[in-house]
Amino acid sequence: MLDSPLIKEIIKRFEGLSLETVDHLIDLYSTDAFFKDPFNEVSGRRDIKKIFVHMFEQVDQPKFIVLTEISNLNQACLTWEFRFRFKNESHQQVIRGCSWLTISHNLITEHRDYWDAAEELYEKLPLIGSLMRFLKKKLRAN
Repeated sequence: MLDSPLIKEIIKRFEGLSLETVDHLIDLYSTDAFFKDPFNEVSGRRDIKKIFVHMFEQVDQPKFIVLTEISNLNQACLTWEFRFRFKNESHQQVIRGCSWLTISHNLITEHRDYWDAAEELYEKLPLIGSLMRFLKKKLRAN
């Protein structure tokens, strides 16, 4: 693991992310950075910013908690928990995943989020959740 001030700053900005600090986070991305997660695939700061702003429109109290960090000079892997509440719900949800970051010239050039949308999200939804749990049980090896 590299003791990198940049990685520490990236973690600090993710963990402190709010609607008011989205621009502060986006400043860490190159102008043509690539971002991909289970729902989005975009390039450029403007479109990456839209994804984070959209997150605040869709859920209440979103919070990233970085659990582990593995990095070298030009790559980092951050495992995290994303805690949030669906709009008009009191129960907190947690998604666990990791972000793979590629870094060049002290900016993020590629950000790929890996997490299981079926297990971490769909199974928690009222209607589709029961179908997802049924399919998972049906396909299980035991």
